Amino acid sequence: MRLIFPAVLILFVGACSRNVEDRAGRQYPLTGKVVSLNTNEQTAAVDAAAIPNFMEAMTMDYPIKSKSEFNSLHVGDRISATVDVSADGGYDLSHIKIEGHVP
Repeated sequence: MRLIFPAVLILFVGACSRNVEDRAGRQYPLTGKVVSLNTNEQTAAVDAAAIPNFMEAMTMDYPIKSKSEFNSLHVGDRISATVDVSADGGYDLSHIKIEGHVP
């Protein structure tokens, strides 16, 4: 029992580390609806569809580095974009395209 627990713990930590590394420095396509905008933080809350192999459908805040992309958004916009995930686990939206508007 004493040898099994450390071995299982090492395998678990290794699997978790690989899972994070697999997602780091990656880009994922996102589609969704802008539900709110925070100009102070330059973030958009997006009700997004599931992103296969990354996350379930959910509403969350996404930082947007590009001021011009952020300024083009309005609540109710249907968008497609890219979620950029950095090696440190940070994320933001880029390549935002407005596909339509839902009041």
